[in-house]
Amino acid sequence: MEEQKDGLRPETDTEKCHCHYKTTPRDAAQLRQLQNRLKRMTGQLGGISRMLDENRYCGDILVQVAAVQSALQNFAYLVLQEHLETCVVEEIAKGNVQVVDEAVELIKKLK
Repeated sequence: MEEQKDGLRPETDTEKCHCHYKTTPRDAAQLRQLQNRLKRMTGQLGGISRMLDENRYCGDILVQVAAVQSALQNFAYLVLQEHLETCVVEEIAKGNVQVVDEAVELIKKLK
């Protein structure tokens, strides 16, 4: 990796915020809720795979795909909310306002 004259690596976009490790752990209930949602989506994806194997009607498959997309979007919004309430708030409290730029970029990716 390229080094600057002072011997340090140049700062990359992912290193600017320094917020890539949570200092506030997820509580057990919240972690269980997120894991349960992921397991349901995994089950739905398996169901779609079985529908393909069974040569099911395209419209039925698309309905299930839409359901998984919606579930995944809602999952992402929960993680984003947690990120804003913990990581972003913590970093702003430390004086790191660059974390707002990172949060905006994450929100753009979720659209």
